[in-house]
Amino acid sequence: MAVKLVKKGQVHPLGIVVDPGMPAFPPRSMSLVIVQPGQHNGRQLHQEFGWDVVYNDDQASLWFGIGPQLDGLGHMGEAGEYYNCNAAVDFIDIAGLKKLGTEKVPPLVGRGVLLDMAKHFGVEVMSAGQSISSSDIKAAAKAQGVQIRQGDVVLFHTGWTDGMLVSHPQAWAAGEPGLSNEAAAYIASLEPMAVGADTWGVDVVPPIEGDKIFYGHVEFLKKKGIYILETMNTGRLASESVHEFMFVLGQARIKGTVQMIINPVAMW
Repeated sequence: MAVKLVKKGQVHPLGIVVDPGMPAFPPRSMSLVIVQPGQHNGRQLHQEFGWDVVYNDDQASLWFGIGPQLDGLGHMGEAGEYYNCNAAVDFIDIAGLKKLGTEKVPPLVGRGVLLDMAKHFGVEVMSAGQSISSSDIKAAAKAQGVQIRQGDVVLFHTGWTDGMLVSHPQAWAAGEPGLSNEAAAYIASLEPMAVGADTWGVDVVPPIEGDKIFYGHVEFLKKKGIYILETMNTGRLASESVHEFMFVLGQARIKGTVQMIINPVAMW
């Protein structure tokens, strides 16, 4: 059981802080406004509340697929078809998905596994376009003493977000290291609950020769019903060699959404 992995009482947020100015897969963006309803131009709320109350509210205009995010099963398909043979024409509506919305995703609680691919390649930060193959995954798992089991949450550490987001934000968003099509198919065959990375798209960008860009999303979402976790905050786990942990996620349940900003928790 995953709870048995909690031995030191350590807790770590796997979601990075979302900055309204951070780059994202185009045309995604976010803006934030803090407002003081009924308090502008010197107005007070004393009459309504009976005391000198002041308060703030926030309004956001955003895409849910920005920063640390969950890709639901309605996010990506192939040839007009999505997970479980759902045809796009039957369930996609501009006002929200009629099926496969992220509000349907149950709480994800299970064994988390971290594979430090940057360590496997002997670097602090992997390069954009540097692919991870199934043989790399097997070698890293063996060297780091972990096995991927059915129902796990598998996270890959590449060093990409820690090393590039702040210092080179445009380069961070323009490409990334990640899984080849073959590696995604291999991981999917192991039937994890979710797969993620410290990159904005998990798949390698640009893809290696012969691969389809972002096709790992099809392997996970459409073919196997495996959730995708993007821009995960894996740096601390890698630096402390935490390769097994308890993973907990309860995302916001907004009906009909394709993706959702998340902050999963790792405990060990």
